[in-house]
Amino acid sequence: MCYNYNMNLVKKKEKKQSEREKVEERREEVLATGRKFKYPLQWTKHRIVMNTILIAFVITAIIVVGGWLALYRLGMTDEPLYRITKVIPVSVAKVEEESVPFSDYLMLYRSSMTSIERQSGNQFDQSSAEALRAEYKRVALTEAEKYTYAAKLARDLGITVSDEQINAEFDRHLKIGGIDRSEEGFLKIIDDNFSLDKNEYKHMLYLSLLKSEVNVAIDESANKVANKVESLLAGNDNDYQKVAEELDEGIVYEETGGLVDSKNIDGGRATEAMKLEPGQSSGKFISMNGDGYYFVKLIKKNDTEVNFVSIKVPFTEFEKRFAKLQEEDKIHEYIEVGEAENGN
Repeated sequence: MCYNYNMNLVKKKEKKQSEREKVEERREEVLATGRKFKYPLQWTKHRIVMNTILIAFVITAIIVVGGWLALYRLGMTDEPLYRITKVIPVSVAKVEEESVPFSDYLMLYRSSMTSIERQSGNQFDQSSAEALRAEYKRVALTEAEKYTYAAKLARDLGITVSDEQINAEFDRHLKIGGIDRSEEGFLKIIDDNFSLDKNEYKHMLYLSLLKSEVNVAIDESANKVANKVESLLAGNDNDYQKVAEELDEGIVYEETGGLVDSKNIDGGRATEAMKLEPGQSSGKFISMNGDGYYFVKLIKKNDTEVNFVSIKVPFTEFEKRFAKLQEEDKIHEYIEVGEAENGN
């Protein structure tokens, strides 16, 4: 009797344990079924992410390689590439370890070619047009290198150009030739003739002003000659020709030989002359392109024309230093352009 009770107890325990095991087994089956759906989905997401990254990498590589070929091997100068170089700071050359922005080179080249093409129309045949483009590429690249070198010297000398200076120069350009142009009208002129917007034009003014400031700071010889000219003019009743003959230190004496348009693009001489009275001298001022000092004496004028004589004291120190860099092979260019006719 006791034996039967124990047997029944064992059977109940076995039965109870067996049910728990079945529940665990069932639970494991449910979890296993869930895993069949979970892990394939995780794997699919992983593959999507990897494929997306791979595609993005391939597209980026194609853009980079294509852009590199277009800029550095094919020498393309199209506007989309120019816009890209304004966003991505790539270099076209190096001057004493200073990178020359590709965007500056393209801006200078495109503005020059736009002016030539719109003024000349289709008068050039294909061969002449190619030669002209090659010439202006060389000039633009050299100018971009000079601006970069000027920026380096400016940094070394602590020279800066403020926004106020740039804005003042922009306003002065609005009134070149004595015409009080509207900003809208002026911007249309520079867009039509040079394909430049306001920011690009101001950047060109910045580069020009910075180089001009550097010229003034480093060219002790030009400063001394300009001081001599001022002194001699003050002592001989503004006899420009006599001063030029007496000094002969690289200065340039010029006469208009008669009345010329007061809007002449001549470094700012006609504009300055228009402010004077006959026989009056302007005193020293920097040329609009920053390549030297000018002195102007008015001979005669009317409402729209001027007759004047002038003396120019060229800046030479910067060009000497830049030429030395070229001789010492400290300028490295990443694109191939020919030599300009003047040897630049």
